[in-house]
Amino acid sequence: MKLCLLKNANVSGKTVFLRADLDVPLSQQKTNNRQQTKIIDDSRLLAWMPTLEYLLKNGAKVIIAGHLGRPKGVDKSLSLNPVAKWISNKLKIENLKLKKINLGEFDGWEVLPSLFLLENLRFYEGEEKNDEEFAKKLAGLADVYVNDAFAASHRKHASIVGVPKHLPHFAGFRLEKEIEVLSKVLKDPERPLVVLIGGAKLETKLPLVEKMHHFADYVLVGGKIAKETESLIKVQHEKLNSAKSMLFVGELNKNETDITDESTENFIQVINLAKTIIWNGPVGYVENKKEDSARASRKLAYAIAKSKEFSIVGGGDTLGFLRNIGLSEEFSFLSTGGGAMLEFLSDNKLPGIEILY
Repeated sequence: MKLCLLKNANVSGKTVFLRADLDVPLSQQKTNNRQQTKIIDDSRLLAWMPTLEYLLKNGAKVIIAGHLGRPKGVDKSLSLNPVAKWISNKLKIENLKLKKINLGEFDGWEVLPSLFLLENLRFYEGEEKNDEEFAKKLAGLADVYVNDAFAASHRKHASIVGVPKHLPHFAGFRLEKEIEVLSKVLKDPERPLVVLIGGAKLETKLPLVEKMHHFADYVLVGGKIAKETESLIKVQHEKLNSAKSMLFVGELNKNETDITDESTENFIQVINLAKTIIWNGPVGYVENKKEDSARASRKLAYAIAKSKEFSIVGGGDTLGFLRNIGLSEEFSFLSTGGGAMLEFLSDNKLPGIEILY
């Protein structure tokens, strides 16, 4: 079975439900004594713009939908209004006046007569519960479904797996590219293959660390998960008789905001051996402005860039960090997914992709 691709779809005159990746970092800023919400990093939005432009150019009416953050019910601080403004600015719409509308039972905005954005889908219980009736209501808004949200495709949510059950469905251009690049690495990577995993999401990353033992030659673990999982990871590692990788767990500094210089140098020595490098999650608290807790992550980023070997980086925090230090262009491929990327490379089936075959 082949993946259903957007380039093979007839969208002219159709209403397309575009599941896009709208989960971007926000900040509150004061402008002219008014509090405004600003998008800090728009890379995830830029990733699906070619799909949107293609749909509009080919005569489709488009309803964009997605989520932002992890709200518990309606949360105005996580409204998609800043994203609606971003889309309007990106499309260079003059005399912008976003019009609040309702499509069926869903709130949203009219950006153009042929372009709409729904409010944060996670404001509705039915989204994360993958409620069948909720999915039917969303599907009832459109004729065709397109998924271009790789970063959410490992979730069994209504807009990811429920809606495409009821509509002709296709993979957008960015999703197609993610699958193409990551499949090549999964099938036949140049070795040694080094996987560097940091960050703080213990519940999602620990099982993936374990699975990387069967895929990688070296697994490097840093960040908050290093402290919380050091003994557990090592015990699991020893139990895996078929594990092919060598495991290195970074030691944290005294205030636990970064890994130590010694661990950083050990990681760099391993990186210098690599022919393929996969990185997900900073190894320090890179958002901390009061102290240099991004030192190790910065050194590792420069080491990977300097190596000139094939490198993939994923995860919002990591991508934002690389852009801040001006190194994002030095990596071979920037994946929009964090957890989704690791799930894919662990050879797990991503529900949002499987439904498109």
